[in-house]
Amino acid sequence: MNLSGTLNVFRLFANPALSLPHCTIATFDQLPAPLSAAFTVRDGEKQPDIRAVVLDKDNCFAVPKQNVIYKANLSKFEQLRRAYPGSRLLIVSNSAGTSSDIGYAEAELLENNTGVKVLRHLVKKPGCHAEIMEYFRNAPDAQVTSPAQVAIVGDRLFTDVLMANMMGSRSVWVKDGVVPDHGLLSRFEKGISSFLLRRGYRAPEPQSDFE
Repeated sequence: MNLSGTLNVFRLFANPALSLPHCTIATFDQLPAPLSAAFTVRDGEKQPDIRAVVLDKDNCFAVPKQNVIYKANLSKFEQLRRAYPGSRLLIVSNSAGTSSDIGYAEAELLENNTGVKVLRHLVKKPGCHAEIMEYFRNAPDAQVTSPAQVAIVGDRLFTDVLMANMMGSRSVWVKDGVVPDHGLLSRFEKGISSFLLRRGYRAPEPQSDFE
């Protein structure tokens, strides 16, 4: 059970825009690398300075419940590793690296298969944003001084995108994922997104509490 997800979703009643991404792509292989190009800016504004990227795993770059990179995403994943080396690329999953991952066996397997650090976190998404920022603050090579310098990439609006907006970061929604998801939650998320966009809602601007 994801208690964090259940509790934090109530934030959407007060501010529905927290569920909206700053960029939407169909599948992971469409992700720009570096990610700064994913985010549109108005005339006179600077391009976002994305220094670190957080990746979801299931149905983002991997088939759900598998700890390997989906074959069609290998090239894009390698591009990201080159664009965001060392601590600047981080996997944050609600399976691998959580209390559900006994002995962190899945996290270790995923790290071996991807060459990317998997965050060990006590709170599941979307509530683990403080643990993510603590990781980046303790990683000098990431050079992250603000949540606005972090981009979150994932397939879920109510976990990945909501977390990014709670952090004050930018989000990329992988709308279709690796495999089709016709589940009730996925259909509900897509319906909510369309409803809010038709009514003029937009993702909130990232804000920094760290600089």
